[in-house]
Order: sequence, then structure tokens, then C-alpha cells
Amino acid sequence: MLYEMRVYEHLDGCAELVRQRFETEVATRFPLHGIELVGAFTDAETGMLTYLTRFPDKAASDMAWASFGSDSGWLAAKAASEVNGPLIAKQRKTVLNPVMSNLPIS
Repeated sequence: MLYEMRVYEHLDGCAELVRQRFETEVATRFPLHGIELVGAFTDAETGMLTYLTRFPDKAASDMAWASFGSDSGWLAAKAASEVNGPLIAKQRKTVLNPVMSNLPIS
């Protein structure tokens, strides 16, 4: 099992817009592309969005993200949400491998 943690650093004043877009446009499309969302969080201090996804392996992750990235509905929603400029300043991805098989997320 492979986990990916993604952190989105929003531009000033865009925290709520990023959260709303994730909830209404991103997370709802994940299942269509084989992306299993384990959890989504906002940082209590900064409001930055962090989410965790799970895949059987790297090949499945690569295929799912390629499919999501070419989803015309997502591309249209992203463009519509950015008519006044981008919402994200920076994004980070960390690939995580479980070290304990007895945890609930394994």
C-alpha cells in the first residue's frame, strides 16, 4: 500500500476558496479516477489544506493522477475557480510507506 500526503499552500485570502474547491470539485471526482481519499484536513493555524490518499502501488497512483489531471470537468472547475487568479502558491507531495500493519489506516 502506498500513501500520498499533499499540502496546498494557498495565496493570501484564498484558504476558504481552496477548501471549498477541494470539497465540491476535487474530492467528489477522486473515486471516478481510482483515488481513495483517506482524510482531508486544514491546518488550525494557517488554514492550509492537507489530504492523504491511498493506492495499491505507484503504478496505480500514476494512472489515477494522470486520469484526474485530464478530467474535463475538473479542468473546467479549476479554471472557473481561478478567474481572478490562482488560489495555490505552492503544493507539496510526500509519498509515505506504512511501517506498522496493525494501524487502522493500513
